[in-house]
Amino acid sequence: MKQKKIIFTHLLNDYSGSPKVLSQVIKAVQKNGSEVELYTGKSDDGFLSGLTDRHHHYFYKRFENKYLTLVTFMLSQVSLFFKLLKYRNEDVIIYVNTMLPFGAGLAGKFMGKPVYYHVHETSLTPASFKRFLRTIVQKTASKVIFVSKSVEEAEAFVNIPQEVIYNALPNDFANIALKSTYMPLRDEKFNVLMICSLKAYKGIEEFVSITELCETQKNITFTLVLNAEQTEIDSYYKGRTLPSNMILVARQNDLVPYYQKASLLLNLSRVDEWVETFGLTIIEAMAFGIPVIVPPVGGPVEIVHDGKEGYLISSYETEKIAKVIVELSKDEEKCMGLSKAARKRVEGFREDVFEKKIIEVICE
Repeated sequence: MKQKKIIFTHLLNDYSGSPKVLSQVIKAVQKNGSEVELYTGKSDDGFLSGLTDRHHHYFYKRFENKYLTLVTFMLSQVSLFFKLLKYRNEDVIIYVNTMLPFGAGLAGKFMGKPVYYHVHETSLTPASFKRFLRTIVQKTASKVIFVSKSVEEAEAFVNIPQEVIYNALPNDFANIALKSTYMPLRDEKFNVLMICSLKAYKGIEEFVSITELCETQKNITFTLVLNAEQTEIDSYYKGRTLPSNMILVARQNDLVPYYQKASLLLNLSRVDEWVETFGLTIIEAMAFGIPVIVPPVGGPVEIVHDGKEGYLISSYETEKIAKVIVELSKDEEKCMGLSKAARKRVEGFREDVFEKKIIEVICE
């Protein structure tokens, strides 16, 4: 039976988690023989670039002023709505990645097409905006995919078929990670890594505080890789003196070299402002055998067992995190035990399992 054409929609193509997962979904359905087209807001290159020669763009622009950004966002969804009406006479599925491209959901409902949502987020603000997006999903969705059980519990919809499909490690990435040797100390240095967006709710201020608490420990270094341009980083930290043991790195499209040098990964998302729905960098780090310190809420709790592959600690407990870091930097045996458990744990997040489940939900 010929597969339906799938129209994928996403807001911003960059090197963050949600477009990375969508790229895996697209590759899976292409492998299964489905024809695909992709719509994203105008942006620089990201994980969705080069996946199909039918990659279309619609108007979208972000500003420092949140009200201007909101206006352009709403206009972007009007643009997306009308662009998708061209498929009204075709047998297609509308696939909406995150709740944000609501114009696609409305277009699909208007045309009478199946609309599938892939929900990654729960911490959308303000609350009124999130209620608006949830209402659109409730009224337009044919199926909903959640990235974790915690997201399903927080965002479940009424009388809509729903599935939990955990994010997965791409095979090529997993193979590189498998061949990499974890070493707690490299050149006598214990390297603490964090990868996140340039947002306060991601814990970047707590990262600085922890770094300052460890500044007297000359064998510990801290690297913060931010999903932002260097100019944005310079503007954010302008006029501030950062700890001498802290390295700032702008947006990277290849994180492998940073994982290969890391002794420990931190995820410091604030438990009351940004609940991590999964945490792709967590399983990426664990694939390299890197122990982790992650929030004790949301998706990370489904990945990490406290004291086994790492630790579940709130980012607000900066002194406790700093103490654990110092202890691990002096305990190679403990690090190796955590590393072994971390590698074993991520065996359950294989790409073939992810692809099988995605095909079952979308194409069958």
